[in-house]
Amino acid sequence: MAVPARTSNSSSLAQQDGQVRKTAQLQIIDENQHFTPNLSKYLTKWNLIDSGFDYNVVAVFGSQSTGKSTLLNRLFGTTFDVMDSKRRQQTTKGIWMCPSAYSSALVMDVEGTDGRERGEDQDFERKSALFSLASSEVLIVNIWCHQIGLYQGANLGLLKTVFEVNLSLFGGSAEAAARPKEKTLILFVIRDHSGYTTIDSLSDTLKDSMAEIWQSLSKPTHLANAKLETYFDLSFAVLPHKIHQPEKFEADVVELRKRFVDKTRPDYVFQPAYHKRIPADGLSHYMEGIWAQVLANKDLDLPTQQELLAQFRCDELAAGVTEVFNVSAKTVRRPIESGKVVPGLGKLMAEWLQVALSDFDAAASRYHVGVYTRKRQDLVTNLHAALSSLYLGELKNANKAASAKFVTDLAAALKEPSYDFAEVVSRCTRDARESFLSVAKESTVAGSGWEYEQELAMLDDNLKAIADKSRADETKKMVNGVERTVKRQLYEPVEIALSKPSPTMWDKVLATYRDVTDSAEKSYLKKARAYDCTEEENDSALKSLLTRSWLALRHKLEEQTADPVVLSTLRDNFEQRFRYDENGVPRVWRPEDDLEGAFKKARDETLTLLPLFAKVAPEDEELLPTLPVPDTTDTDADPEKFDPDTAFVLVKASRLSQLEARFKREADAAYVEAKRSMVSSISQIPMWIYGALVVLGWNEAMAVLFNPLYFAMLLVAAASAYIVLQLGLAGPILQVTRTVANEVKRIATEKLREAFAEPAPQRTLERPHLAEPVANSSRPERRGQFEQFELEEK
Repeated sequence: MAVPARTSNSSSLAQQDGQVRKTAQLQIIDENQHFTPNLSKYLTKWNLIDSGFDYNVVAVFGSQSTGKSTLLNRLFGTTFDVMDSKRRQQTTKGIWMCPSAYSSALVMDVEGTDGRERGEDQDFERKSALFSLASSEVLIVNIWCHQIGLYQGANLGLLKTVFEVNLSLFGGSAEAAARPKEKTLILFVIRDHSGYTTIDSLSDTLKDSMAEIWQSLSKPTHLANAKLETYFDLSFAVLPHKIHQPEKFEADVVELRKRFVDKTRPDYVFQPAYHKRIPADGLSHYMEGIWAQVLANKDLDLPTQQELLAQFRCDELAAGVTEVFNVSAKTVRRPIESGKVVPGLGKLMAEWLQVALSDFDAAASRYHVGVYTRKRQDLVTNLHAALSSLYLGELKNANKAASAKFVTDLAAALKEPSYDFAEVVSRCTRDARESFLSVAKESTVAGSGWEYEQELAMLDDNLKAIADKSRADETKKMVNGVERTVKRQLYEPVEIALSKPSPTMWDKVLATYRDVTDSAEKSYLKKARAYDCTEEENDSALKSLLTRSWLALRHKLEEQTADPVVLSTLRDNFEQRFRYDENGVPRVWRPEDDLEGAFKKARDETLTLLPLFAKVAPEDEELLPTLPVPDTTDTDADPEKFDPDTAFVLVKASRLSQLEARFKREADAAYVEAKRSMVSSISQIPMWIYGALVVLGWNEAMAVLFNPLYFAMLLVAAASAYIVLQLGLAGPILQVTRTVANEVKRIATEKLREAFAEPAPQRTLERPHLAEPVANSSRPERRGQFEQFELEEK
């Protein structure tokens, strides 16, 4: 194993670091085209796994046995196997990797081309060339000076294949062509330079050859004008003959090494434009993915491979932070699901997002920028989606809380003695919205795109529905109050008008009804302004009020035209006409008065009032109200009460006939009573009888007055009568006397009935000699006495 040369200007620190990294080399792709699974382990062993982007990859490309491994060992201090000087045979099989002893570069030694061991099988040559170009920042083309100008000797055919694949790599589609290009530096190291041909001349020759190759490529239409400089930078270096000029060779190698380690040099090869932007911990996945596509004969798309690696790593990182994120979110999920509003939820969610994204950014930002950006956005979207259920639950709970607050505040405000309903609803709605908005704004995470306008609209609809229901209830109460007022104002005038029937009574009733309904409508509209009722609600309420008012009038009219009420009214009118004179003085009928004429006049005039109760028929027909349309949803509503043909009919013809007959009977009874009073006045005792009684009873009266015993008894009787009258005992004494008399009468009647109710055979047996005479008795005294008892019993 060759020991790399050391220079005097290399720092001791670099030498010590080189000794640490100078460990066993790794074959990353063997001769059977298998990719090693141990690359990450070796990167850890070489202390590069955590270096992030602070590393570089360089590969060597060239013909077999041209000293590629020797060049790499001299330049980078690697430990690649070199060819035995006694035998010219293949030394490097597959692709090997070893860390640089002087920097953080990873060096790949690629199997040489045009080897006799593989013969005409150029498959691995093309694959290894494609892999080297795709995975390295700098591709060293090791070429002998005398091969410049040749086609196969200079590997120009293979380079042409590499360029064609590179076009597919960077510009396989119009979308790919529009992306920023990542260049690769091709460093031509011209070996065994003798000095006869200047380096400028050799460089020009190689540039011309590369340009000719580029022009001969089959390019896609959208890349017809693509230039070589867009994808590759060319650089050149010369080295003298290693055998003939060993000291100069080593000195030039040391000078060339500075281009790989000294970042201050203008010709420093590891420029940022060449870096693949693959973190060291993802390099193994990246290279494995490239090799998998190469084996599958797919077009090598470098950004696609970077994206694949970035997707793999970013997905892993995203899964990790998402798991931690979900654990944090569980702490508030249950309270929200139980219907509670979590205070400060927005702040908590923002903190969880910040922690998750910070952890993700720290590890994933080293990968492909486009994939990292896209995956970060996907992560943000997923985290926002995970939080959106909490956010929506919080909004739902806030909506319920705001609605409950609205109901409570509205109920409390409506209990106040005086209130403006519209102002109360406006204030409670404003408070409920502010309560909801405070929660919604606090819970909204910046950049999430969440909107609470829909929930706010739902809240507004809910509050409006609650307010409408409350307004409907309050309006109903108001209509009920107005209806009670209508009844109170309507019933008494209707009773007064119908109690004094006249041809104009219906005009009075309907005029009162019109005034009351107009006043009720104005009263409702005045109060409805405070309730902020709509026109539809006002129309509906007024229609209901008009319907109720008409039904109230109709009910009162039916009540006042009931048979007992009509008969009572007619009787009062008849008695007023029959029993009282024009001045309202009660009449005392005398024999000389025309009783029959007065009776007929009062009866006939009263009967003329009866048809007035049959139908509502005012003299002014304009007073007839427009009947409201009945509510079809009210099954109890009688359509006849709203039909113009029947609504004003109160008493049908059959009832009128019955009422007339009943009134006539009552009037006849009044006539009979008056007639009896007139007869009783005619049959009074004459005054001369009283005079005769005084004359004839004078002696008896004097005997009582002058007899001490009789006079004392008279005084006792007078004193007793006076005491009874003063104490109010006359009534009870008369009642007791009457009761005793009735009881004695009843007992006597029962005894007589028992006596006269004995069976005839028994009386015959007891008194046979009287049986026949009794049976055939025709004494009028006995029969009259029996009939008198029977009559008294009845």
